[in-house]
Amino acid sequence: MADVAPTRLAQRPQLSEEVADHVRTRIMSGEVRPGDFIRLDETAAALGVSVTPVREALLTLRGEGLVDLVPRRGYLVSPMSRQDIEDIFWLQAELSKRIVDRAITRYDAPTLEFHARLIDDFEKASASGDTDGVVHAQYAIHRTLNRASRSDKLSRFLSNAARYMPYRLYADDPDWRAGALLDHRRMLEALRSGDVETAHDVVESEFAGGATLLIAHLERAGVWDEEREPELAAEA
Repeated sequence: MADVAPTRLAQRPQLSEEVADHVRTRIMSGEVRPGDFIRLDETAAALGVSVTPVREALLTLRGEGLVDLVPRRGYLVSPMSRQDIEDIFWLQAELSKRIVDRAITRYDAPTLEFHARLIDDFEKASASGDTDGVVHAQYAIHRTLNRASRSDKLSRFLSNAARYMPYRLYADDPDWRAGALLDHRRMLEALRSGDVETAHDVVESEFAGGATLLIAHLERAGVWDEEREPELAAEA
C-alpha cells in the first residue's frame, strides 16, 4: 500500500464511515490500485485511529465491491474497469434527471435566490483555488436540488452512487471547475424558466464529463495497466 500522510480523525460514532470515505477516495482516485492490499494496521496508524473502525470500513467497502477479503492475507482492492466507471456515472445521471424533473416545478423565488448564492460561492472558491470550498459548494448545490425534489429515497440512492466520486480530484482541476461553473449557470436558468430539456442536457454533460475525466485519470495512474495482470493473478 502506498504511503499515507498521517491524518488524525477524531473518535466519534461515524468514524468507520469516515475511514470508508477515505479509503474509497484513495481507490477511486487511483492512489491504490487493483491488486494492492489495504493493511489494517498501516491504515489505522496513518489516520490516527484504532484498527476496529478500519476493519468496519473495509467490511463496508467489501459490500460495495471495492475490496475483496483474501483469507489469511487481508483486504485486496478489487478489479475495476472503464465500464464500471461509465456505469456509476450513467446511474447518477439517470437518477439526477428524475430528481430535476420533480425539483424544477418546485423552485420558488427564495429557492432560486439561494441556489444562485451557492453558485456564487462555487465561483469564488474556484477563483481562489479553494478546493475545500469548491467541494462544499458543489455538494450544497446538489443537495438543494435533491431537497427541492422531495424525493427522499431517490436522493439517498443518488447519494450512495455519488460516494464513488473522488471530489477533490475534480475540485483541484481548473478546467473542470470552469466547466462546472458554466453547467451550474445553465442549470439555474433552466430552473428559472422550467426548461426540462436544457436541465437534462446539463445533467448529461456534467456526468459524461465527470466520467471522461476520471477514466483518463485512472488510465494515467495505471489502474488498467495490462502488464500488471499476471502480478494481480499471482497475488490473488
